Amino acid sequence: MKILSTTLIVLILGACAVGPDYEKPELNTPEAYRFTDEQASDVVNTQWWTQFDDAVLDELIDEALRANLDVRTAAARVEQFAARLNITRSEFFPQVGYGVAGDRQGISRDKADYLGVDSITTSYEATINVGWELDVWGRIRRASEASRAQLLAAEESRRTVILSLVSSVATSYVSLRRLDSQLEIAIRTRDLRKESLRLFELQFSGGVISQLQLSQIQSEYELAVGAVPVIERDIAILENLISALLGRNPGPIPRGKSIDKLTLAQVPAGVPSDVLLRRPDIRRSEQLLISNNALIGVARAAYFPRISLTGLAGFVSGDLDAWFDSDSVAWAAGGALSGSIFTGGALSGGVKQAEALQQQSLFAYQQSIITALQEVEDALISTQKAREKLLSDGRRVEALKEYARMARLRYDNGFTSYIEVLDSERSLFAAKLTFVDTQKDIYVGLINTYKAMGGGWVVLAEQKANEVDFPSGEDTYIPDPEAAATYSEAEPVNR
Repeated sequence: MKILSTTLIVLILGACAVGPDYEKPELNTPEAYRFTDEQASDVVNTQWWTQFDDAVLDELIDEALRANLDVRTAAARVEQFAARLNITRSEFFPQVGYGVAGDRQGISRDKADYLGVDSITTSYEATINVGWELDVWGRIRRASEASRAQLLAAEESRRTVILSLVSSVATSYVSLRRLDSQLEIAIRTRDLRKESLRLFELQFSGGVISQLQLSQIQSEYELAVGAVPVIERDIAILENLISALLGRNPGPIPRGKSIDKLTLAQVPAGVPSDVLLRRPDIRRSEQLLISNNALIGVARAAYFPRISLTGLAGFVSGDLDAWFDSDSVAWAAGGALSGSIFTGGALSGGVKQAEALQQQSLFAYQQSIITALQEVEDALISTQKAREKLLSDGRRVEALKEYARMARLRYDNGFTSYIEVLDSERSLFAAKLTFVDTQKDIYVGLINTYKAMGGGWVVLAEQKANEVDFPSGEDTYIPDPEAAATYSEAEPVNR
């Protein structure tokens, strides 16, 4: 009866854990949106980069997800925290060990004769030892809760890397196609001005034009010539950047559709807050908050004594042949209670430190949500205004084309000097480059919008990232957060 009562008390105490239980903070997020949750989820759960309709871009992103070293590093970090969780959870169970030893000692014959023992003694020992800490105050349970949250935070960190990687590859590719288009414009302008310069050099040789006019024409030609190597340099640097994102050595990058041919996707004007809360960086911040909240319980548990059970059983014999006889059986059993009486404020300091870390995590979690809302708004307005600017830039290019045509016509008919022609062509050259820049800004705005939204596409990208052939021939273990959460609900209770 006493044993039953004691066991019941231990189970009741074991069902409790010191420290605060986690409660999700109240969030001040918008509730009224233009689109329903389902519509918004459909937008953010697709592999948005495929909407650009460029097979080369799709292949580059797939390659980056499989080979990028930052993603592999993040995956290895997930494994690290998965192992740490297993280590923490192991304290729920009895720790069983073994020992095997043989010993042979010799003492002086005089001392042996005086003690009435043999001068040479032999001993053989084989034991199994068991130690078990009863988690009466929930210290182990809180530590396991913290480790589990750290594992899920590591997984969300990996997804954050994937989110940034996909966005970086897409942005860099669009920027590369922008430079390609600008290089074509610069080369075409250079070649046209080279031909014009050749004709005017002939006129200068014939005394038709002055040195002043020739110098002005040559200046505009050199301006176009100088633009080409600058763009070529930027292309090479950007190709090297993309190569690094792909896990390659620096080298050329294949091209698909030109920036004029890429498909412009549409994005919603509003995003429900629960979609934003699925962003991996926000989920990571919440998991770190959960972890630090649990660590308060670990710190508070240090105020209470630790209760441990120990046991040992085995065989001890001086004769190897009789090592495992019944007469060689040895055993021991016991219990221990240990705690602190005076620590000079170390325990209270540990609790205050844990509480301060929890507060830091809470503020960081709240800030991550504010930042997410800001990034979505910034990306949406940037895309919208870039679309409006592109229309204006397009009209400006067409107007400058007409200006250049009329200036050339007026010069050919002797109504104006060639300075007007040069001015019109200079303005048209700059306008064409600006038009391409604005095209790039629209695509980058779209990419940033999907990046800011987060959503299910990150999981789809993660599935591609898991398709990796590692040197060992085995895929890296990536735990499923949902499965891990389910797994964690059934924490064993020491009985």
